[in-house]
Amino acid sequence: MRTIIVRTLVAFALVATGWAAARTQMSEANFELVVDAPGGKTTITCVRGCGLAWIERGIPQEGQPQPSFWFSCGAGRCSSGKIGGWITP
Repeated sequence: MRTIIVRTLVAFALVATGWAAARTQMSEANFELVVDAPGGKTTITCVRGCGLAWIERGIPQEGQPQPSFWFSCGAGRCSSGKIGGWITP
């Protein structure tokens, strides 16, 4: 009986140690986005660590990624669009 209790405690200690080690290795997000999507104009802003550009028709060669981006359409409901993001240091 004593052996079962000791083995259970050791197993619990090992699981708790593994869980604690995994929690300490979780990193912070590389970037943060804020999306404001009322009817009409949709604004996407990179709060930290990225640049954005409209890439629906390919990556623009002349433009540089910007921290804030917006798009809109004349319809009551706009379809999804492709926005590219680049992680910045």
